[in-house]
Amino acid sequence: MRDIIYADNAATTKLSRSALEAMLPYLREEYGNPSSLHSAGQAARRGIDEARQAIAKILNCSSQEITFTSGGTEANNQAILTGVSDRRSKARKHIVSTAFEHHSVLHYLKKLEGEGYEVTLLDIPADGVIEPRQVEEAIREDTCLVSIMYANNEIGSIQPIREIGEICRHRGVLFHCDAVQAAGYLPVDVDELQVDMLTASAHKFHGPKGVGLLYVRRGIHHANLLEGGAQERGHRSGTENVAAIAGMAAALQEAAGDREANREKTAQLRDRLIDGLSNIPHSILNGNREKRLAGNVNFCFEGIEGETLLLLLDRAGICASSGSACSAGSLEASHVLLAIGRPRELASGSLRLSINEDNSEEEIDRMIDVVTDSVARLRERSSMWHDRLTGRREYLL
Repeated sequence: MRDIIYADNAATTKLSRSALEAMLPYLREEYGNPSSLHSAGQAARRGIDEARQAIAKILNCSSQEITFTSGGTEANNQAILTGVSDRRSKARKHIVSTAFEHHSVLHYLKKLEGEGYEVTLLDIPADGVIEPRQVEEAIREDTCLVSIMYANNEIGSIQPIREIGEICRHRGVLFHCDAVQAAGYLPVDVDELQVDMLTASAHKFHGPKGVGLLYVRRGIHHANLLEGGAQERGHRSGTENVAAIAGMAAALQEAAGDREANREKTAQLRDRLIDGLSNIPHSILNGNREKRLAGNVNFCFEGIEGETLLLLLDRAGICASSGSACSAGSLEASHVLLAIGRPRELASGSLRLSINEDNSEEEIDRMIDVVTDSVARLRERSSMWHDRLTGRREYLL
């Protein structure tokens, strides 16, 4: 592979060496089916048990409260289904969420609307950080579930999860938190956050793709998406991916141990990048500058198309995104940017750069130069931009 600057860590991350080393024994030597009673199977079972215990320590929960899944999408779907199916949710048909959740949440909520549930999607303030009082005011007598992400996958804004958890606990409503972007970068103590369910995906914190986790507080009845065998204590059928589970545990342990040092370094690089891109005329940072993930930078540039900008960056060896990776290839404006009030035309000219501790100051400066040059080149060829320069159209920014 040619030399590149990788700035798309919100989409996926490089597998860490510790994760790979944890996986290898279960790919080559301890390859038995963990449901088998023979010694090879039980060796694999011990690998799962050890991984579950390691993750439970980080989440500050019982290992029996963790179910392994194929990733964040499955975990989010199962969490919501569990929330609306729990015995205390009986006869309650109202769910509270936000307008800028991940599609794995929004699409499942849409499915539930077709089954008779009513969904309230909270409006998003311009800075991308909801107020706890919005949740308080939205909860009704028939509310069975609140589902709100810890940190947004596009603009990186961090939500006041602990305060929302307190409200839900006081009102007797189950609370699910999608922590896919947060796990490994923010504290995920489920007691401190006061969440009833929490979801994460390994490939967002240097673990392997295709494995995630669902925490469900003891006393809540699991509702299953998959039926079949009795794996995961009957909560998720299908032979466990032992190697991936071991890799996820190792990656999360490493990320949690290095979290503060990595956050400090990455935040400094992020701020350097934000300062540089802010010098581009008619540009705007999306999301709260302070209450955001350390590695997230998301800008709108007036007068350009985000997809075309990505092509220019890729030619220059910079891997980036125009929004959620799950909508890659789509010409639709980001639902997240529309939710925070960006005009559709402006939302179409967005760029997400998600960096981490592996990036350098030299790479940051290179990105600033390439983005600045690319935006200028695209504007030179844009009839809409020419109309603004000549006064035929008003500037949006």
